[in-house]
Amino acid sequence: MPSEQYRAMADEDLASIVVYIRSLPPIRNSLPKTEIIFPVKYLIRNAPQPLAAPVPPPDLSSPLKRGEYLVRMAGCATCHTPQQRGQSNAAMAFAGGFTFNGPRPTVTGANITPDLSGIPYYDENLFLLVMRTGKVRARDLSAVMPFVAYRNMTDEDLMAIYAYLRTIPPVHHRVDNSLPPTACKLCQGKHGAGDQN
Repeated sequence: MPSEQYRAMADEDLASIVVYIRSLPPIRNSLPKTEIIFPVKYLIRNAPQPLAAPVPPPDLSSPLKRGEYLVRMAGCATCHTPQQRGQSNAAMAFAGGFTFNGPRPTVTGANITPDLSGIPYYDENLFLLVMRTGKVRARDLSAVMPFVAYRNMTDEDLMAIYAYLRTIPPVHHRVDNSLPPTACKLCQGKHGAGDQN
């Protein structure tokens, strides 16, 4: 749950989400009591901290500012930034390297910086197409990428996200999920093309 990003959500946006959730028909679903395992149950007591003041509306006066806000709310950095000991590596923001293990095949978040090892070849039209279809030309994105959640965003919002992503610093970090995982000296993880970094 990307609560750190959502802490910056404007109160009005959060209220809109609450109104929407309350409009959904109720579903009765008995769930077992949540049990948080050791040591997480002790570590989680200190996070997240409550907010002490209302969160004002963001500055959406330009596409870049709008894009920055939307990228934060979408949690793009969470999946596209490698972590070490549960902390994002700020020097490699958006450079890929966060690996998803689970019931689906293992996949590592791609480098979405404008570096040659990232997505410099994306133009606005390709970005819109990828976000709407989950395909980069003939290649399908992994189902881990929640494009189904983003596909209904307005063109204006998606173009703002694209504009903001073009301004982030390029970071050279090859991530290729079509190759077998190998150790990566840059992110300290293991992913396809890791040995090429």
